[in-house]
Amino acid sequence: MSDQRTDVTDLYQEFGDERLPPGQRETTAFPVLSKGPTPDWDPETWEFTVTGAVEEELTFSWDEFQALPSETQRQDFHCVTGWSKFDCSFTGVPFLELAERAGVIDDADAGKQRSTGNPTASGQAVHVMFSALDGYTTDLPLEACLREGVLFAWGYDGEQLPADHGGPLRVVTPHRYAYKGAKWVDGIEFLTEPERGYWERRGYSQTADPWQEERYS
Repeated sequence: MSDQRTDVTDLYQEFGDERLPPGQRETTAFPVLSKGPTPDWDPETWEFTVTGAVEEELTFSWDEFQALPSETQRQDFHCVTGWSKFDCSFTGVPFLELAERAGVIDDADAGKQRSTGNPTASGQAVHVMFSALDGYTTDLPLEACLREGVLFAWGYDGEQLPADHGGPLRVVTPHRYAYKGAKWVDGIEFLTEPERGYWERRGYSQTADPWQEERYS
C-alpha cells in the first residue's frame, strides 16, 4: 500500500456549507448496491485500457497497474439512494496519473490542477467514459475527473478492495454521487463529445452533484 496519504474530506466546502449533502443520512455501514451480480476476473488475463482522444493509448496488466504511483486518500462516499459514509480510506492510482501518461494533459497542466483546482486539458478530449467488467458504463466531463479525489481504488481500509464493493478496481468520486464511480472498472475512453453511461441513459443525472441533489435528469 502507498505511504502517501491525503485527506480530501473538506472538498464539500466547494459545493455547500455542510459536509453531509442535503437529503443524505450518515451511516457507518457500507451497503452493497450493484446493477447485477459480481463479475469474475482473472489477475493473469485482466487488462486496463486507456483509449480515445489521447496521444498514446495504454494497456496495463494487473501487476503493471498496481505498480503505478498510488496514494491513500480519506474520502466521503455519497450514494444516490440517500446514504453517505464518512472517512473512507481508499488506496489507488489518481486519475491524473493516467491522464498524464496518455498525453491528455501535460505535467504543467497537472501541477496547475493540483494547486488551483482549475484544470486545463490539452487536445480535444472533453469527456470521459468509464467501462467495467460487467458491462457497466458511466461518464463525467474531463474537468470533473482532473481533480484530487478521483481515484482508481484497489484498496480499502488497508486491505484489498472487496469484490462486492468493486474489487479488483473501482473509481471513487467523492464530489459526485457514487454511481459515477464504476465498480470493476477495466478501462477509460477519452471522448471529444459527451456520451451517456448506463444509468445516465436511464434518467439519472449527468452532473450528479450531491450538494445540489442532482439525482435524476
